[in-house]
Amino acid sequence: MDENSISKIIVNTAYEIHTQLGPGLLESVYEEILYFELLSHGLKVERQKGICVFWKEIKMDIGFRADLIVEDKVIIEIKSVTAISPVHNKQV
Repeated sequence: MDENSISKIIVNTAYEIHTQLGPGLLESVYEEILYFELLSHGLKVERQKGICVFWKEIKMDIGFRADLIVEDKVIIEIKSVTAISPVHNKQV
């Protein structure tokens, strides 16, 4: 399955969750439900996976932590905010 097909499932599922629950819950709640729903679609999903970062040619084992990684192709960074700010893009 390619990234576009995976992303379509993710967006549709996130939309369904948002229309059912609405805004304002903790990110961890949305993450748990999205994880469950994506698994039910038969997708491989990893939660809170550490991603290394390199600093001055030194590999730091955990520099970042991805909320969800789907099929080893799509990273999901879950936000429960009223607006996206520039710092949110930097986190991904």
